Amino acid sequence: MSAIGPDDLLDRPHVQQVAGDHRGGFYRPRPGNHEGGDADGVTLEAYRWNNLPAGTAARTLSMVILLPFMLINLAIWMRPAGARSDPVIKALCRLLALTLTGMYVLSIVGIALDVIAWKCMSSPECLAGRSWLSWLGGRPAGLRLAVLALAPAAAIGLLWGLSARPTLPFSVSGAANQTLSAHRLTAVGRWDNEPLVGRLRSIHVAAAFATLDLSLLGARAAQGLSIGTVALTAGAGLLLITCAILLCTPPLTAPADRRLDRLVSVLRTIALGLTVLVWIHVLFSSASWPERNGLPGYNLTVVGLFIGQAVLLAALGAVLFWHRDRQPDGALSLGFGALAASVAAISLALTFSAELAYRVSDVLNRGAPTAEALVTSPPRACIWAILGFTLAVLATLVVAGVASLVSRPGRKRAAASIVARDFPDAPNDAGPRLRQVRKAIAHARFTERLVPLAVLYACLAGIGMTMVALGLLPTPPGDLIQRYVGLPASFVDFGIGVGSYLIAAIIVGLVIGGIFAHRTPGFRRYVGVLWDLGTFWPRAAHPFAPPCYAERAVPELTCRITHLVDSGNTVVLSGHSHGSVLLAATVLQLPPRVTERIALLTHGSPLRRLYARLFPAYVNDEVIHEVADRVDWRWVNLWRDTDPIGGRVFPPPRTDEAPGAAGREATVDRRLRDPHDVIAPAGDLFPPAVKGHSPCESDEAFDEWARNLADRIR
Repeated sequence: MSAIGPDDLLDRPHVQQVAGDHRGGFYRPRPGNHEGGDADGVTLEAYRWNNLPAGTAARTLSMVILLPFMLINLAIWMRPAGARSDPVIKALCRLLALTLTGMYVLSIVGIALDVIAWKCMSSPECLAGRSWLSWLGGRPAGLRLAVLALAPAAAIGLLWGLSARPTLPFSVSGAANQTLSAHRLTAVGRWDNEPLVGRLRSIHVAAAFATLDLSLLGARAAQGLSIGTVALTAGAGLLLITCAILLCTPPLTAPADRRLDRLVSVLRTIALGLTVLVWIHVLFSSASWPERNGLPGYNLTVVGLFIGQAVLLAALGAVLFWHRDRQPDGALSLGFGALAASVAAISLALTFSAELAYRVSDVLNRGAPTAEALVTSPPRACIWAILGFTLAVLATLVVAGVASLVSRPGRKRAAASIVARDFPDAPNDAGPRLRQVRKAIAHARFTERLVPLAVLYACLAGIGMTMVALGLLPTPPGDLIQRYVGLPASFVDFGIGVGSYLIAAIIVGLVIGGIFAHRTPGFRRYVGVLWDLGTFWPRAAHPFAPPCYAERAVPELTCRITHLVDSGNTVVLSGHSHGSVLLAATVLQLPPRVTERIALLTHGSPLRRLYARLFPAYVNDEVIHEVADRVDWRWVNLWRDTDPIGGRVFPPPRTDEAPGAAGREATVDRRLRDPHDVIAPAGDLFPPAVKGHSPCESDEAFDEWARNLADRIR
């Protein structure tokens, strides 16, 4: 089981689909293939799930627009193992997710209403030569705002439509309904998540339109307060408060609650109706608007949203610290995985929003420096956000470089010891190849330091986000820093420009990654692993996050494996990379009559190296032991020292342990020497390649262990 193509996985040129559909299904070699899959009574069958839950276009969109939503959704699954803090952490994560929706709306508001409708359309220089804008130039401000308000409304509708795409009906996975394991990992793919996602969707849509309403009403209030403005503002504020309260109520996750479903549906309808009233109220405003500086109330709204996020993050950090995971594997993330993911999500959303406003403003300025074209400059909060993100990234890169240099001697010594053990009789002319292998092993061992670096970035980004509050000051960033720090304003402006291009490069890189991660196997091996990690978990915090592929894959695997076993087959399940995690979740849902006839062969598995450290409440030693117990320890996990992602599924035996003390755990993990040799075999000019995280199907050891496991079942 893997995300690569079925012909590559089966190593057969001609395959046919025997179950599933075009998005995910099971494949076998075609009958009559001279390399067929039925030799020695063994039938090869591959499960392909790389088109779940979306195609290339949707994945590319998700890598950029939906990435912050995906990260905040990850945060709710990264909580500590203790159950006492679950309700509070879930509520805080969902409230933070709601602020991300508000930030998304405010970013479009900043471009459409502040930069274009308010600033550009008030400037003859900005409108000159732009017929697509000049037709609104000179019109009443209310008309301009009403017309441009259609842009954020359309943006909300876009996310609403993307998140409402139909999914697999839960009735087809009814085999997984009965409770077979008490572990939380079995929640993936077992329970119907659509009611929760539907309620979250309605709440977020209502909050999004309420945020748009408050932005329009804040500008309208600059004319002077009226009864209509006050009433509509109170209604929009009450709507937002109701949304926040609903996200904290325990019945939100109930599988069937028609009253709650009707309530959130009514709430969404009220939000739509209120938006129409606000739009009419702004459109027909007859009094003059004070067109100076930026959109009235916009900077204050952005900073207020940031302050709310800071309070929620502080509360989340306090709860996580009090209930932090004290297990050895949890020490690497210090128990703050949920906080790090939340800060990263908010930081990226803020940065992307600021960059978009900055680029649009730059285009409208026709490339003139911002200081020379203040009429169409982006909101100051956006400029401070770019500066804070740049400083956080540069500081993290510096620390990462120092960590790499400091840890390099130790990693090199460990790599040299491994290579000396694997190739004791290497010829003298194999020196360059041995150095390449040592370098690959040393690089792979740096993975353990990435989690602390991610936590460090989250802390620095959180500190950098405080700079957004300086956007309330009338002084530009360069002048303020020159006055109190001493750096020249021109140097600060240059740094802001460099940071803007850095963000643009990151966005372009994400687009390229979204396109090529599922087209180029080598590229996908490393970039696609982040996508698979983020979309493995169901949407429980943000409804606009990418859909979860495990919600379909786990029930589909459960159904297929049960069918094969009930048909009299013995089944060896093979999973590479994230496929091994899918298999672990699937095994926990299979009935005993099925687990008696299956065995596990995993390779490149991130179960312990990534999942146990990032998701301690769902993947831990207890869960891994139960998976092994269910298959009666018919489990072999192949791993390589050159693999930066996969590794052992059980901890290595301690040096002070007596031989054989590890017991059955020692029978699971089987290390593969990589590469197979450092000299070219007879008839070849090149030595075997370093495979790293590549699948192991082409290794001789894979076939040997597959046969061994099949014999153990029989």
